[in-house]
Amino acid sequence: MSERVLVDGFSRRVDYLRMSVTDRCDFRCVYCMAEDMQFLPRQRVLTLEEIYQVAQSFVALGTRKIRLTGGEPLIRPGVVQLCQQIAALPGLRELCMTTNGSQLARLADPLFEAGVKRLNISLDCLDPQRFRELTRTGELAQVIKGIDAANKAGFRNTKLNCVVMKGRNDHEINDLVSFAIDRNLDISFIEEMPLGTIHEHSRAEAFFSSAQVREKIAERYTLIESAESTQGPSRYWRLAEAPHIRLGFISPHSHNFCGTCNRVRLTVEGRLLLCLGNEHAVDLKAVLRSHPGQPERLEHAIIEAMKLKPYRHHFEVNDDVQVVRFMNMTGG
Repeated sequence: MSERVLVDGFSRRVDYLRMSVTDRCDFRCVYCMAEDMQFLPRQRVLTLEEIYQVAQSFVALGTRKIRLTGGEPLIRPGVVQLCQQIAALPGLRELCMTTNGSQLARLADPLFEAGVKRLNISLDCLDPQRFRELTRTGELAQVIKGIDAANKAGFRNTKLNCVVMKGRNDHEINDLVSFAIDRNLDISFIEEMPLGTIHEHSRAEAFFSSAQVREKIAERYTLIESAESTQGPSRYWRLAEAPHIRLGFISPHSHNFCGTCNRVRLTVEGRLLLCLGNEHAVDLKAVLRSHPGQPERLEHAIIEAMKLKPYRHHFEVNDDVQVVRFMNMTGG
């Protein structure tokens, strides 16, 4: 039997699914959500069984990589068991997770044993006071403890994700690179994305491009461009002084990655988002709940949804809200 694949209207193969398991988080990062967030009522959120059913259908349709996100995925009860189920799906090559690291001290070992292959850990600064200001509720020491627990558990190619904002953490870029080198971690620097209305800072004034980040790094290190890929939006570089780690740059404003986009996102309320920067979506929760026990209905809805995937987003560097949902609703 020939392999089943998902292909969008621009002949791009879609084989990477990012799934949000919760919109809730124990942090309130200033670029991600408002300080006083209103979270979804339980009945609007997919059950863990429904999330698994969506994963099952996507893998049957050729998905080879799944990333679990949030909110903060590790605060949802039962998430380790969900990881174990998804990791066991025949045909899935890699189950990954994006986390803020706050729960890793206790959950790194169980996640590794459950079959999670790689972790992305958000870390925007190394100053405890500034970390508290950026996350509003986070404790830096607890996150670093979690990073060390992940290394000890056996995770390899763990990546730090850093959202760079001018005047907030841009002066810590090389300290973060040094931290990554010392712990044998990859690191990606991310341009802030215009998702959700925020009042805490001006996105236009805080914008710091990937090119500017590289200029900062070049003050201390020698950058070597790389053709490597992890099926995600990062463009990778290596350092002559530390070739064992990779530096990634995610540049939705200055160098978008749309032409080779191979991913879609599932929100925790069951909306299949066809693009990070657009509102094109299909309600898979309605399909799941209207036709329980009929995976062929779900698969048909997923196949049809590919026709709605746009070619690209159009993020602009200003304070206009181009997409009203926050990143915690989008799913990482």
